[in-house]
Amino acid sequence: MAASASFHHTDLLVNVAKPVSIVVLEARDLKGIKGDSPVTYVRVEYNGVVLGDSSKMEASLEGNVKYNYRANFDCHPDGPHTLDDVAHKPVLLTVIEVLPKEKKQKEEKTATLGQAVLDLLPLLEGLCFFSSTLQVHPLPGSPLETLRPDAKCAIDVSVSVQESLLSPTQLLEGNLLRVTVEAAYAVPEAFVPTGPPQNYMVGFQVPAVGEKECPFMFKNGTLKLGGEREPVPRPKKWPVVNILAPGGQNIPDSFIVGGPYEEEDGELTTAEEREIRIQGEIIKKRIVWDLERRCYLDPAAVLCLQKRIADSRYWPVEMTRVPLVASTKGKTGKGDKGGGGGVAGTVEEEAISFHGVAFVNLVPLLYPGVKRIRGAFRVTAYHDSEVFEKTKVLFSLFRDIGPQGTIAKLGMMGLLAPHTKNLPGKNTKEDKPKESILRKPSMVARKDTSDITIDGAPSAVQNLEGQQYVESGTFLVIEFALDKPLVPKRLPEELASRVREMIPPRPQLPRKTAGAKKAVEDYHTQITSIADSILDEYHELFGRSLAEGLVVDSQVLEDQKCQLNYELNSSGKYFAFKEQLKHAVVKIVREKYLKTNAFDSLDQLQAFLSELYVYLVDQMHVALNQMLSHQSQSPPPPVFTTSDQLRLFAREAQMNGDFALASIYYQERLARDRQDIGSWLDYGSFCLLTEDILKAQECFYEALALDANHLPSLLLCGIVAVMLEKDEDAEVYFEDATCIEPSSILAWTILGLFYDMQGNTIRVEMAFHEASKLQKAHLAKERPPPESVDGGGRKPPASRLGSMIPTGEELVSEETLETSIKTQVDLLEPTLTLSLPEEEQVPVPMPKSSKRLSVIPSKLKMGIPKEGAKSVVVTFGAEVAPVVPLVPTITIFMEAAVFLLEANALQFVHRALAHELLCPHGGPSCDYYLVLAQTYLHKAEYGKMEECLELALQIDYLNPNIWAQKGHLSFLTGNTSEAKDCYERTISFVTDAKDMHFVYLRLGSIYLEEKEYDKAKNIYLVASKKSPSCLTWLGVGIACYRLKEFVEAEDALSEANALNNNNAEVWAYLALVCMQGGRQLEAEQSYKYAVKLELANELLLQEIKMVQQEVGFGDPSF
Repeated sequence: MAASASFHHTDLLVNVAKPVSIVVLEARDLKGIKGDSPVTYVRVEYNGVVLGDSSKMEASLEGNVKYNYRANFDCHPDGPHTLDDVAHKPVLLTVIEVLPKEKKQKEEKTATLGQAVLDLLPLLEGLCFFSSTLQVHPLPGSPLETLRPDAKCAIDVSVSVQESLLSPTQLLEGNLLRVTVEAAYAVPEAFVPTGPPQNYMVGFQVPAVGEKECPFMFKNGTLKLGGEREPVPRPKKWPVVNILAPGGQNIPDSFIVGGPYEEEDGELTTAEEREIRIQGEIIKKRIVWDLERRCYLDPAAVLCLQKRIADSRYWPVEMTRVPLVASTKGKTGKGDKGGGGGVAGTVEEEAISFHGVAFVNLVPLLYPGVKRIRGAFRVTAYHDSEVFEKTKVLFSLFRDIGPQGTIAKLGMMGLLAPHTKNLPGKNTKEDKPKESILRKPSMVARKDTSDITIDGAPSAVQNLEGQQYVESGTFLVIEFALDKPLVPKRLPEELASRVREMIPPRPQLPRKTAGAKKAVEDYHTQITSIADSILDEYHELFGRSLAEGLVVDSQVLEDQKCQLNYELNSSGKYFAFKEQLKHAVVKIVREKYLKTNAFDSLDQLQAFLSELYVYLVDQMHVALNQMLSHQSQSPPPPVFTTSDQLRLFAREAQMNGDFALASIYYQERLARDRQDIGSWLDYGSFCLLTEDILKAQECFYEALALDANHLPSLLLCGIVAVMLEKDEDAEVYFEDATCIEPSSILAWTILGLFYDMQGNTIRVEMAFHEASKLQKAHLAKERPPPESVDGGGRKPPASRLGSMIPTGEELVSEETLETSIKTQVDLLEPTLTLSLPEEEQVPVPMPKSSKRLSVIPSKLKMGIPKEGAKSVVVTFGAEVAPVVPLVPTITIFMEAAVFLLEANALQFVHRALAHELLCPHGGPSCDYYLVLAQTYLHKAEYGKMEECLELALQIDYLNPNIWAQKGHLSFLTGNTSEAKDCYERTISFVTDAKDMHFVYLRLGSIYLEEKEYDKAKNIYLVASKKSPSCLTWLGVGIACYRLKEFVEAEDALSEANALNNNNAEVWAYLALVCMQGGRQLEAEQSYKYAVKLELANELLLQEIKMVQQEVGFGDPSF
């Protein structure tokens, strides 16, 4: 056992031999060679050792026989049968028939009928007893193959131990590793099925007991020619060689199921490499193993495995070919007595060849909750320097064999055949023991094995044979699986509970009135409504006569009543009133009188109706008295602004630097509806802009309290927690976000940015990998289906090939474009030639990176290449469709950066942009510079902002967002002429910029300043039509006033005043308009409010005083 201080108590418990008892109970449906009642016995064999034979028993006519035989072996860490053996080696139960003796026959003859395979894995799951019914797999030629279809030969066994093989600590902290080597595809052409037999092997080592290495050997791979794909699902096989029955080689309930390439964890998973995988798995040669090797890892080994994965990342998996050489030379010795034609035990030694290695990235096993990785990994030539550089491993399992004890261990694990007697057959004798040599310089190990040799030799310096793996594009498909994740993942319930603990409780909303009280109130409401309608009808009929002084006496009232009843009945209003009242009456019957069933008699019905009628009339009087006795309250003033308009007003104030006014608008939104999550998030983001982090935290908490599953609220709570240096709380929020919406690209990306701040590189890789995988899956769903072939099997004409070229809005890296083009070279017609003239290339001072193709169309000339142009021929074959790579239009980091910029989380924005520079499909793109410029705008670093915008323009000169930001920069720095040019260019584009509202506002203000009032009026009218606000209508009013259009000016200013009656400038221009119209009272009132609201525009105030002096009124103070 490993010498680890933390596990000494475990050593004391498990470092003793523990007997394992196997009881063979009963067999059914046996059939022998000589009849239906054969005499049979069972041989129990484990780990190459025969544990014993049962008594010879005669079966019944139905083929049933009870053996009741017990076999035992000891499991001991230092003995021949260890926990690792229990994990991956089965018990073999061989059913042997004893044939009747013939005349003059001296020795008893036997025949092997079949084998059953017993898996001991439940013993490593903590069980002390289990029973199983095993199928007896027939050997070739056995009579068990000819059983009736509804009969299957089976055998009942039970396994027991006195105490668990594993201690509680081992069960809790240990683990079980399963490694499945499926196949190596696209192997070198030098691998041929003819010629000397070869043993194709794969091997590596893992820590199993503390830091002690356990070799994993997968041998006897089957070389197959290409032509068809390996079937899935297909069973996994035992990694032992002494199972005689073909059906017994398969592990029960264990299958290779495959899966989409995109969901694998290895290499060759991209759309560009899909064709390589398909050709390798169908067309080219492959070596198939389909073996699963299991190994128990004790707690110390689990920690060692975690540390080695974290330190090295890559695990070296070696692959080689070893000749199987039959013995041809020898000498006669004592072992050849009797002239049996035995072959001597000496063999010729051969060297290993085609020594390669695949570097398997096991880091995903350190991701929280991950228990399995599977993928294809490229095989390269084995070179010590490269292996050491990537894995820090100097030992080669095939070339550098360790001490003799390790060689013996390798023999038990399947490198060499096990110590086992030949099973008795029909005419077999015990063969003489043979010797096999596994070579290492100055060391030879000998084991009893079959008549083959497995040799190894030091690798050559150049390893030219191993280089053929690279030239052939060989890749190995392998799977690593654990019973428990190395890093446990917190459960969604735990995360949700933590979030609820961190969010302060909120009072529940008041319950709505229900039941009988609510039913009576609804009845009162309907009575009041009907009474109002009847009064309106009465006033319409008789209001004029009453106004003319008609004397109303009892006779007149009676006549009016009859006429009113006639009008109500003839118009249908009376019936409408009854229908309006019906629902309220039904609710009273159900809620107050609890009457829901039919009455038993007519008398009961009449009595109930009388009682109900009296009650309804009384309640009618109550409602009418309340209506007539209390003066009706005046209705609340109409609301002219919506929540979206208030948000727009707040953003206007924010853009103008008036944060106090912006805060008032945000708070007004919350006062109107405190249940609106968006209002809380907007106000919280505004607080982040003003660096009021505590208030932002409060806002985000309120939003999350309204909906604990709201993704943006969770993310923003986590971001604020990072700003307040509460990293543990932040991790809870971010992880909860990924649990609530596992398909959210944004959540996984921000989680990765958080881990990047902490320096947790493994979890950074995990989060970004998950986000990229989700983005690829999203792109695959949005990708249109490929063009179908016509009836003749021909491809679409060349005119349709343009649709296969990515559009101008897609971000395509130069490397990906070049790869996708080259894959189609040398195929059939038609062809499409793209010429890239060198003189027309746009110089961009940046490394090879993603670019928008909207810059490129003018650079692509179709037709005959010009002289000096770089011509690329794109051909589409008649049978292989062109592969258009799935390239995202926006990377995961830019998507996160946009969200974070809107939330004003600048710390996270800069980190996302840093990763964008390193992203394969990212780099310093137009979007990158645009977002970076906006971060500088928030900090008022105008010089850096200008540099970013200039670089963005070099990439995409026709992007309206760049010109809009350039206009904002010039406007804020006082360069109004350049700002005007930029804004005019922005509005001239067919596609609008992101925030056109602010472009209109600032361009209109420039027009007013330059006295271009017609243009100002038109711009402000466009803004008022798209998104009306107080400022847009104020601009229209100012322009109309300067154009002497006083009526239109007053209408526009009235609209502005209705949207915001606290704008001093609006009142000032209203005062001017009223003075121009000669309306003294309105002019004085408007001027009073302008002064009260502290008009800050001194020039406008002076203009008002001049007009007051001209007209002689307007200022009540003189």
